[in-house]
Amino acid sequence: MNFPNTLSLIRILLAPVFLYLFLSGETGLVAASFFVYTIAALTDWYDGWYARRYGFKTRWGQFIDPLADKILTSAAFTGFYLMNQHDPGFFGSSEPVPFAVLIAVIILRDILLTIVRSVQELRGRDFRTSMISKTKTFIQMTFIFVILGLISISAIAAGSEISVSINSYLHSQINYYILLLITALTAASGAAYFFESGGNIEKQTYN
Repeated sequence: MNFPNTLSLIRILLAPVFLYLFLSGETGLVAASFFVYTIAALTDWYDGWYARRYGFKTRWGQFIDPLADKILTSAAFTGFYLMNQHDPGFFGSSEPVPFAVLIAVIILRDILLTIVRSVQELRGRDFRTSMISKTKTFIQMTFIFVILGLISISAIAAGSEISVSINSYLHSQINYYILLLITALTAASGAAYFFESGGNIEKQTYN
């Protein structure tokens, strides 16, 4: 296994570690979860750059890299869902589309396309990442990074005005509607995947 693929594997292994720390409820561990997510997200950028720079592009790498991204983001969104179950006001009190539905759309989209990709990889068919999917992944990871950062700061500064302000935002409708837009982009990227295939799975693009 080459270096970029090793980084992707590390990203997969860090996902459950992040989720455990995030859901621990302990200030220090919650802050640590933000650090773990940041390191994992950076490996995504670095392994892609390294593979392109030194020519380590392999079929296995094309599969495991986006898979690692999906596992990491799914872990984070699962954490947000569980936090919402504990605190229904998290991500706003008014939900035109139920919070659980938004999270389900994001995660199920990735599971579905990962299964499709796995089947096609076994058939020896090639894939490339579409621009809308790259954009989707970047926006998802950035959004998660910001929310985790705010949660960590709020936990560390509990009781302060900063913590109150952050919690006000995290429980606001603005935060909810940002997630709604991200969900719409995620669904659109999934629809584009099938649309661009034009009925010919061999020519599809995927992330």
